[in-house]
Amino acid sequence: MDLLLGVLIFSFIIHSLVIVPYINFLYKLKFYKSSTAVSKEKKDEASVHIRSKARTPEGGGILILVITSLIFAFSLPALRFLGFEITHVYPINDEINIIFFTFISFGLLGFYDDIIKFFELDRQRGYTGLKTGYKFMMQITLGLIIGAMMYINLGIDIIHIPFFGVIHFGFWFVPLAALLVVTFTNAVNITDGMDGLAAGLLMISLFGFLLLSISILDTPLSIFIALWLGGIIAFLYFNVFPARLFLGDAGAMAFGAAFATVGLLTGKVIALIIIGLPFLVDGLSSLIQILGVKLLHRRLLPIAPLHYYLLKIGWTEPKIVQRAWLVGIMLVIFGIWLAII
Repeated sequence: MDLLLGVLIFSFIIHSLVIVPYINFLYKLKFYKSSTAVSKEKKDEASVHIRSKARTPEGGGILILVITSLIFAFSLPALRFLGFEITHVYPINDEINIIFFTFISFGLLGFYDDIIKFFELDRQRGYTGLKTGYKFMMQITLGLIIGAMMYINLGIDIIHIPFFGVIHFGFWFVPLAALLVVTFTNAVNITDGMDGLAAGLLMISLFGFLLLSISILDTPLSIFIALWLGGIIAFLYFNVFPARLFLGDAGAMAFGAAFATVGLLTGKVIALIIIGLPFLVDGLSSLIQILGVKLLHRRLLPIAPLHYYLLKIGWTEPKIVQRAWLVGIMLVIFGIWLAII
């Protein structure tokens, strides 16, 4: 535990040293939503809220992704050199490869999406980024690759169900893993719509997964989570209301996919669902609205996702975020309890 706390603090310090000049660089680069991203004719709460956040940089996730990956790449060899014992549940190189592949591949996909939006490379489509269908197919492909790597390279095909025991899925674990990865990728991306909402929930949730990774003595996974946490805490200082920096699609996609992957590697899928429930509920509200428009040609909810509905009924942005954090804390406690019984 002392090693992991030291790793977390080290990551926090490194991120903190570079984040202010990085924010200034993003402003110079104009890496933010254009004022034309949402038409002024739209007066609903979501559109007004999005317009109010225009010209706030959205590359925070890129910074965390790059620094966390670099430190993680050198951390395990350095710890071995210093004489620390490295314990692991799976073949260590294969596990590290899966973590890197998830983090970086979804980060690159989101980064490409960000570039198209912020540099207005697709003016005909209103600066909305990658086409939804193309983005979704890429996510499914990457999710299936991650699931296959877990099944073939690590031999994972089980899910622990509290009170019932272990269920073996065999090859069906691959599409199940892909479903979870794609679901959380989009759920975290959707939840990243208010100052401190997604990052705060991720911080709370990852503390829970850090405890679970420690309980199974998986040093590579614990080190990765601790490094990731240090970056998120440094980022959150500038992301709380009023935010000076957002994650962007690069961060939200990478973090959502890695969040699901961490849950799968701990073998606690039910805990993953419980701990990640705030993301799932927010994402589900958006999905219901989309399906209603596509299939029934009408909105099924007054407004979506859920955090905008709460804004619509009169809750202030800080109140929504802080109460979501409180819900997240209790769900982490509940999820850990389910995982260890």
